[in-house]
Amino acid sequence: MRFAERSADWLAEGRVGPFSAAVLVVALYCLIQIVVLPLATALAGTGLGHDDAEQIMYMPYLWLGYGGSQPPLFSWLGWLTASVVGANVLALKILKYGLIFIAMGATRATVLKLGHSQRAAAAAMFGLLLFPQIFWEMQHQLSHSVAALCFSALLILALFNVVQRRSTLSYILFGLAAAAAILSKYNSVILLCALLGAALAVRDTRGAILTPRLVISLLILCLALAPIIYWNATHPADLMARSHKFGIADHGGAIQVAAKGVLELFIAMLNFLIMPAAVFAAALGLARWWPRRSDIALRADARLLWLAMAIGVALMVILVVATGATKIVDRWLLPVLFFLPMAVAISVDGVVTHGRAVQNVVISVGVAVAIGALPVTWYKQVRGGQGKSRITQMQYGELYADLTRNGKVKTVISDWHWPANLRLVDPDIIALGGEVPDFGSLIEEPAMLTWLDTDAPEGDIVQRLELAGYVPEGSPETVIVPEFLNGDAPGRRVSFVRLKKRDSP
Repeated sequence: MRFAERSADWLAEGRVGPFSAAVLVVALYCLIQIVVLPLATALAGTGLGHDDAEQIMYMPYLWLGYGGSQPPLFSWLGWLTASVVGANVLALKILKYGLIFIAMGATRATVLKLGHSQRAAAAAMFGLLLFPQIFWEMQHQLSHSVAALCFSALLILALFNVVQRRSTLSYILFGLAAAAAILSKYNSVILLCALLGAALAVRDTRGAILTPRLVISLLILCLALAPIIYWNATHPADLMARSHKFGIADHGGAIQVAAKGVLELFIAMLNFLIMPAAVFAAALGLARWWPRRSDIALRADARLLWLAMAIGVALMVILVVATGATKIVDRWLLPVLFFLPMAVAISVDGVVTHGRAVQNVVISVGVAVAIGALPVTWYKQVRGGQGKSRITQMQYGELYADLTRNGKVKTVISDWHWPANLRLVDPDIIALGGEVPDFGSLIEEPAMLTWLDTDAPEGDIVQRLELAGYVPEGSPETVIVPEFLNGDAPGRRVSFVRLKKRDSP
């Protein structure tokens, strides 16, 4: 226990030369992952899971939209990173852990900007690692959610910068941060509305919102979003490609559907919050303190954060009922609830003895969880998981040899984005999936259609190829591709057929 206290003290207030110990530890953690994860993939000869494979597919392109119902900012940043280090696993990890580092740094900077202690700042930062969606899921999958975490944290920092400075520059930065948050994940609109509503409700921050200068922020936001709104309006099928995930088409009466949706939202909230809430409760128990209202006089910044979370949840309930959504995934709540550790850390900051103890526990557990998860994330990088994530295990070098046995292949097409892993073997391959907008113009010959495990491609990929003027040439071939660390399994059945340009009538 004393070791944990000393470690927490060092992380909270220690320095290594001119640098904060807490920031250096986070930087070292991100650097280790940037080095080890690409190395593990290269040594094992395996591929990437479905989220990372999708980004490898999109890295060569700078478009307004990429299909799959997702906003474009993460893919833009992927294009920028790949233009420096190439479209590979290293680029993905630099991007992902760069965004995580910025998110944690922005969280710390916000707390310090508000005048709270170094310990509160460290607790808010390391408290992010208490969310399984951050310390676990983001390590081996997720892409746009990582960007949402980063730019949502920057949005909160920009809001408090507006509250404190109220300068023209601060409103410009707030507009840019709001646009970046929405372009990283569309549900960040809920966070923006919740923050503005909370700022209006708190008397000390109301003046920063009820000012003509806010028009500057709104104008910048509208200008930044206008091209994306236009693209979505002209590509409605790509915008709605994954709308089935929300379960909006579920049958039943209006009350039954609404009740099911609200219940799913509650379960998702429980899954998202259960671990940090358990740690906070344990921290209060170890501190032998259960705060009463008389113990804590919440400052305006803490009131704003707590109120923003409440408004965000209320808006989620309204949206679920209004749209008839019956399926809610816990990670979708990240922009609305991720700043819970910040709210807790600054709320207890004024209570000298008990608050310090609570912050120490949050710091210690957050660091311990992140370190403990490291080797598991390395294993997961090469092992993948079940379902779609099983594509990680395939030996893509052997598959590439099978596909090119009878000649070079320039373009590989499939009913989804798993063939993007072939770009880890040959970076010059063009990989296209069923969600790629207008992919017919991207095909370069010789081209090949591939699919996994089934007798024929799924979805409408064949019809889309026909519309683009391509048809199969000959009969399909089938090979069995071995899987890493899965020697007893028969492997994955991959079928493929070359394509030819159909003669014009």
